[in-house]
Amino acid sequence: MIDCGEGAQRQMRRSRLSFSRLNHIFISHLHGDHCFGLPGLISTFSLLGRTAPLHIYAPQKLEELMLPWLHYFCHGISFSPVFHPITPENGFSVIYEDRSVTVYSFPLNHRIPCCGFLFREKATLPHIRRDMIDFLNIPVCEINNIKNGADWTTPDGKFFANNRLVYPADPPRSYAYCSDTAPLPENAEILQGIDLLFHESTFAESEILRAAQTFHSTARQAAEFARQARVKQLLIGHYSSRYNDESTLLDEARNIFPNTLAAKENMKIVL
Repeated sequence: MIDCGEGAQRQMRRSRLSFSRLNHIFISHLHGDHCFGLPGLISTFSLLGRTAPLHIYAPQKLEELMLPWLHYFCHGISFSPVFHPITPENGFSVIYEDRSVTVYSFPLNHRIPCCGFLFREKATLPHIRRDMIDFLNIPVCEINNIKNGADWTTPDGKFFANNRLVYPADPPRSYAYCSDTAPLPENAEILQGIDLLFHESTFAESEILRAAQTFHSTARQAAEFARQARVKQLLIGHYSSRYNDESTLLDEARNIFPNTLAAKENMKIVL
């Protein structure tokens, strides 16, 4: 999960997402609309009998703010919230890694310390061609070797190159999340060519002065950043409540970057 505003639990239930599968939460900054849902979520996890640790990656101040609340309202909690401090000022850095994904943080330009997140999927091994395995009677114990690049020679000496035994895996996917921020063009270099970029678009260009005062971006500025970073797709969101119809912001962004979508509740995007 990235950020945890009020109503996070409600949206998880509406989306039929499993509470037990949520193990890592990334908090971009300590404004309420990005973290007020966290205390209630932790409390619910305890009521459900969770035992697995919950890892929370956030500015260091969050742990200090949360611990008194947890001690008072969640005495005897059934699991351990583990806080991992993030310092946006440290620049582009790895904050989490496992066998399938690497997560980076990078600084944004907001009224308080704030960071964005980049999720890069790791490349996977090629897929085995089941028809060739069956045709050549290749033993199961050799399949991993073939996935890792080995060729195969039959008992009667016929040679089969690796590219005849496998087909390429899907290319690794990437997603970046730029939370509350004024335009920061220097981040375009580290996000070059990613598959999907979420970039806040709080205001229309007509409110560019207000955007600058509050350290937010306009839809046009988000689109210009996406074009500069050569991303494949842009997703805009974090709209000001003054807009009853976000199509104004979407049209503004699409004039600069045509492959733009407007975020909506429970939206699902397949990469």
